[in-house]
Amino acid sequence: MTTPDPTPTPPQQVIQFYQPNPKVYTRSISGVFTRWRWALVFLTQAVFYLLPWLEWGQRQMVLFDLGARRFYIFGLVLYPQDFIYLTGLLIISALSLFLFTAVAGRLWCGFACPQTVYTEIFMWIERQIEGDRSARLRLDKSPWTWEKLRKKTLKQLAWLTVALWTGFTFVGYFVPIRALGGELLALQGTWQIFWVGFYGFATYGNAGYMREQVCKYMCPYARFQSAMFDKDTLIVSYDPARGEPRAPRKKDVDAKAQGLGDCIDCSLCVQVCPTGIDIRKGLQYECIGCGLCVDACNSVMDKVQYPRGLIRFSTQNAVNHRWSPAQIVRRVLRPRVLVYTTILLALCIAMLASLVTRTPLKVDVVRDRAALSRIVPGGKLENVYRLQIMNATEGPQRYRITARGLPGLAVASEAEVDIGPAESRWVVVQLQIPFGAAAPGSHAVHFDVEALGREAAHVSEKTVFLVPR
Repeated sequence: MTTPDPTPTPPQQVIQFYQPNPKVYTRSISGVFTRWRWALVFLTQAVFYLLPWLEWGQRQMVLFDLGARRFYIFGLVLYPQDFIYLTGLLIISALSLFLFTAVAGRLWCGFACPQTVYTEIFMWIERQIEGDRSARLRLDKSPWTWEKLRKKTLKQLAWLTVALWTGFTFVGYFVPIRALGGELLALQGTWQIFWVGFYGFATYGNAGYMREQVCKYMCPYARFQSAMFDKDTLIVSYDPARGEPRAPRKKDVDAKAQGLGDCIDCSLCVQVCPTGIDIRKGLQYECIGCGLCVDACNSVMDKVQYPRGLIRFSTQNAVNHRWSPAQIVRRVLRPRVLVYTTILLALCIAMLASLVTRTPLKVDVVRDRAALSRIVPGGKLENVYRLQIMNATEGPQRYRITARGLPGLAVASEAEVDIGPAESRWVVVQLQIPFGAAAPGSHAVHFDVEALGREAAHVSEKTVFLVPR
């Protein structure tokens, strides 16, 4: 007879392939970096929300009119042919990001990124309605009551209002915003309504719910920042030589005599972090460099009468070698920073010079493929072209069209055209030469379009004149 094994069978373990992300409840804090963050929030949103409502002459000051294929930026009128300026702007933005990151880490993420800015706005609304960190924790853990329902509903309505107004403002950069407002109130413009709702929903979801998840898992910048950092990059740093070993303490106890560091393990630096990380574990890709943990730690150091700077903006070399601020500044002008700065300045100067010397006239030449070449009355050979003349000024212009490149070449159609402010017009142009004036084949000719008004502008475009065999 077999004796049963008295050892109990261990319970089966459940293996989770995905770790749930707990909600981050941030504590409000005051300090230098907090004030800088709110200053950037006010500045960026004042520009974003107010700029579409400002006018330049008789039009919106900044408008990217995709339907008309014209971009209005202050006094500039840009056409799709000016796409090179967008390319230059993107290159300058990328180099600026590289430069600022190499010098001072993720300043863009912590202070000016739209995800950061709108998350801060939505969290401020949440604090105003539901209370600070401890009040929000209690509210979320409590059962549903009329008071909880009231606060949650009011918060959602406030979030939706900000999100929809943000979507409306964003679409207002591509559709004249005053006309857009009238269309929405009249429930007209299906696509406009769709895009306002789309961008509003994106703002609502990203800033209201996803928050730090966007920075940690969706934004590629967090992933490749390590390639842009070096040991002389200013980052939010915890000084372990000064802070460890950490432990709570009483005011009347000599911490140094007990071998304790300056960190009292209050975890306030974790509670104020928008991404919920512990900076005392070292540099982490989730850190957005906002400096809120610096403000929190400095406030604690002031209370316990310890020197500030246990958590501070510093470099790895400065922390390891105990460098002074002057030594840190001297290391800023290292080769990669100088290279970024030189290239960035050269591009900015080149783009500015190009905008200043830009001709406010664009011309495209298209051959009429229905009649490549023909003989017309009078014994002349004629080619027909279509010219798109684009007036990139704010006033009406009159342009003269001439041609050169072959003996006896002349414009047989209307030689002068009128074009309204910031408008384009297709003009049919007939070029003629005496029969036999040129050998059979393709001959290079040039169209010259010249403004006759006060706006001095001249454009020359090359094309070909076909002489049949």
